[in-house]
Amino acid sequence: MSASPNRRRQVTVRGTLGIVAFLAVYEAFARSGMFSTAITPPLEIIGVAFVSSLAGGYIFLQAGATLLRVAIGMALALTIAVPLGMLMGRSRLAERALAPLVSILMPIPSLAWVPLIVLWFGIGNTATILVVVYAATFPLLFNVWTGVRTVNQMWIRAAVVMGASRACVFRQVVLPAALPFVITGMRLAFGRAWIAVIGGELLASPQTGLGKVIFDANEYLNADVMLSALVVIGAIGLFFERMVFHRLERSTVERWGMTAQTRR
Repeated sequence: MSASPNRRRQVTVRGTLGIVAFLAVYEAFARSGMFSTAITPPLEIIGVAFVSSLAGGYIFLQAGATLLRVAIGMALALTIAVPLGMLMGRSRLAERALAPLVSILMPIPSLAWVPLIVLWFGIGNTATILVVVYAATFPLLFNVWTGVRTVNQMWIRAAVVMGASRACVFRQVVLPAALPFVITGMRLAFGRAWIAVIGGELLASPQTGLGKVIFDANEYLNADVMLSALVVIGAIGLFFERMVFHRLERSTVERWGMTAQTRR
């Protein structure tokens, strides 16, 4: 059941107050004189840099390049993680064979692989996309695996008794029951991919991207440009969390009554 308008309004107000409080603290810090305004520019200067990047369309091109790398990396991660996660959840043999490898690789930070990936594939788009794939694959794989394992076996047996084929059981029982875990995995995967792509762009030196904007601004000590790029990064992350994944969850698992309404 969807949250009431009053509830949504309260959540919006609280979120807005939190952002305003954070900006007020930053403004006080920037004007405290502890550091030069060239290093900690006030909000007015950051706003000017932000509007300038918007007006020229420059930031849209850089954000588009970053989003394209994330989209390609997420698509490849889905192609790898979902079938493997389903296989591990349904097959004890596959689980025993792959679980140790997943346990070893999942804790390794994706950015730790950047130097090796750059050595193997060179700098540029390929290296950055591979970092995204690595970052996104394991949280998605783990959640799909967990979701399939938690499917109520009574549902599966009931479907088999009623004459459902293996493909039908998978399509009509296993996949819908695991969907909340899949969506959670996609959320986590996107968050890790979004972090990884910025780090990859900083280290793997592609010609475009928000990470490249930050790197170039750092070279010229343009803290206002760096901070305006961080605003764009945060805004895009918030957009996907609230407008994509949250709506996807509401239109599927919440509508189907497969998970309790969470407080947002």
